[in-house]
Amino acid sequence: MPKHVLVPVDGSPQSSKAVEFAVGEWPDAELTLLNVINPVDAGYSPTAGVPSGAEEWFEEAKANAERVLAAATPTAAATVHTRTEVGRPSQTIVEVAEEGDIDHVVMGSHGRKGVSRILLGSVAEAVIRNSTVPVTVVR
Repeated sequence: MPKHVLVPVDGSPQSSKAVEFAVGEWPDAELTLLNVINPVDAGYSPTAGVPSGAEEWFEEAKANAERVLAAATPTAAATVHTRTEVGRPSQTIVEVAEEGDIDHVVMGSHGRKGVSRILLGSVAEAVIRNSTVPVTVVR
């Protein structure tokens, strides 16, 4: 039975279901809710550099992360921590899971199919492939 569960949250219904699942399945476990700010959303790329207005975008992204984490924080969990990181979501989730005492990841799946899944990739799939701890995907 997991003692510390990492739940990435992005404000989507799927991430809310992941939080509900984690609390329902392991009510005594410590939860860490993680929101990842993706710099690609601001138009950043290593070749193009930092776009104009990046500071304003980042401040807005941090405020949004605080709102998402506050909305996702369950009242029924034993202990809840919140954390915001900047980076590629799948890579950041795996890194956070590996660096601490996390022993399970529970995350929502957006359930993309077909061409959109191929073009956009799947954060959940990348986490499953690269995680050193068990991952549960909730739909």
